[in-house]
Amino acid sequence: MSIAERRERQRAERYDLILAAARELAEAEGWDAVTTRRLAGLIDYSQPVLYSHFKGKADIMAAVATRGFEELAARLRMETANVTGARDVLRNVCDAYLGFARSRPVIYEAMFVLPTKIKFASEETPTALRAAFAELVAALGPDRQEPEFLAEVLWSALHGLVVLAQSGRIPATGAEARLNVLVQKFGR
Repeated sequence: MSIAERRERQRAERYDLILAAARELAEAEGWDAVTTRRLAGLIDYSQPVLYSHFKGKADIMAAVATRGFEELAARLRMETANVTGARDVLRNVCDAYLGFARSRPVIYEAMFVLPTKIKFASEETPTALRAAFAELVAALGPDRQEPEFLAEVLWSALHGLVVLAQSGRIPATGAEARLNVLVQKFGR
C-alpha cells in the first residue's frame, strides 16, 4: 500500500469516526450537545482536524443525514424486492420507513427535522435521498398518475405519523391501525 493510499484510508477512517462520535453524542444528549470542541475531545483529535473534514456542525449533521438516507434507501429497497403483491409492497415499505424512524430517531431528526443545507427536490439532491424517494414512488406501483406527487403526499403522511408519535401527540397504541388506513388510502 502506498503512502498516499494509507493516508486516504486513515482520512476515511477519521471521517467515519467523527460521524460515529457525532451520532453517539446526539443519541446520548441531543444535537445541541454536538459541537466541534466536544467531538474533538471524544475522538482525541484537534478541532483543526475536524475542520479538515467538515466546515462545522451543520456539515457534520448533513453527513450523518446522508448516511441515514443511504440506510433508509437500503431498507426500503429490500422491502420492494422481497414482496410481490402491490399492497404488500406498499405496506412493507411504509412499515420499514416508520420502523427506521423509530429505531434511528436522532438520525431521522438530522434527516428531516433539523435545518440542514441538504437540497430536496433539486439538481443538488444527494443520490441517497433520491434513491429513498424512488423506493416510495416504486412502492405505489406502476401506472399511477403523477407518481412523484403521490409519493410526496405519502412521504408527508409518513413523516407526520413519525413526528406526531415521537412528540407524544398521538398515542403509540393504534400505530398498526394508522398504518393500515394509510396503506388502504394509498393502495390500489
